[in-house]
Amino acid sequence: MTRQMVRAFALLALLLILSAATVAAPARVLHLLTALDPNEAKIYIAAFEKSTGVKIEWVRMSAGECLARLRAESRNPQFSVWFGGPSAEYVPAGQAGVLESFKPEGSDFLSPQQRDSNWNWVGFYFGALGFACNTDWFAKNNIAFPSSWQDLLKPQLKGQISFAYPYTSGTAYTLLATMVQLLGEEKGMDYMKRLDANVHHYNTSGSACVTQAGLGEIAVGIAFSHDVMAKGTAKGYPVKLTLPSEGTGYEIGAMAVVKGGPEPDLAKQFITWALSTECQDLMQEWFRIPLNPRAKVAPGAVGPDQVKLIPYDDVWAGQNQARLIDKWREMTNK
Repeated sequence: MTRQMVRAFALLALLLILSAATVAAPARVLHLLTALDPNEAKIYIAAFEKSTGVKIEWVRMSAGECLARLRAESRNPQFSVWFGGPSAEYVPAGQAGVLESFKPEGSDFLSPQQRDSNWNWVGFYFGALGFACNTDWFAKNNIAFPSSWQDLLKPQLKGQISFAYPYTSGTAYTLLATMVQLLGEEKGMDYMKRLDANVHHYNTSGSACVTQAGLGEIAVGIAFSHDVMAKGTAKGYPVKLTLPSEGTGYEIGAMAVVKGGPEPDLAKQFITWALSTECQDLMQEWFRIPLNPRAKVAPGAVGPDQVKLIPYDDVWAGQNQARLIDKWREMTNK
């Protein structure tokens, strides 16, 4: 065998080895469950994929539905990350043992109120509840925009209000827990019953009512302020954001590693990245208030210093979620 033939065979063998290694190398894929609006979720997912080369396969569900799915799959988790939704939804998930404790690097800026005491979840944004008001409807009917929770009970708004079911939506459960914490349980539940009389319909998604208000299907939607801005005002709909004068509840939007998920290392990488300014700066597009103090905030976004907040207890809300929702469903027959 000539020297040239030996070299040719060696080169061929090397190519075969490299080819086999390439074929055998597993693709890096992260399975993610999110409660964010799908159009918003795409922003962060695309940025993470571009930054890391990791592909994300994801499913969007409302926060209450996310919790139910993770519980149902706890013996065989299909997702590695739960991303977005109020922290109160994460409290029962932690109690059920479906979340894994993880303290991300660079998370020291989070206050105790912005994370779980055992690091079962961490926050990454703030959002306050408000009202999405269709300006055309209020002008046509010569009625002032609602500026308090009590305004929503006025007879002029009968059949003109929409929000989501508290058992499917973290937004709506935040509303329920807010009224109970603001007024006391008996008066808070009575308020929700009286509000039900003015409701046109309920949604499964907390932000859906903003679009419905923008299209004139209803006069008022109850949602988080960032959703009102992003899906209403910024889209050019005739929508005005107002905030209740008595004080309002809020969410610390959370994220967590799913216990026993298929890609724990990628899950931790994603959560660490989501707290970085690279990710948090992207929240300007959806008017969220990032928790990273170095991140940029969109003009017009409603921060905690711009609204009257009640001393909302998300841990209590999470611990009492099942009981309050059962009570609401029995009361409203929904």
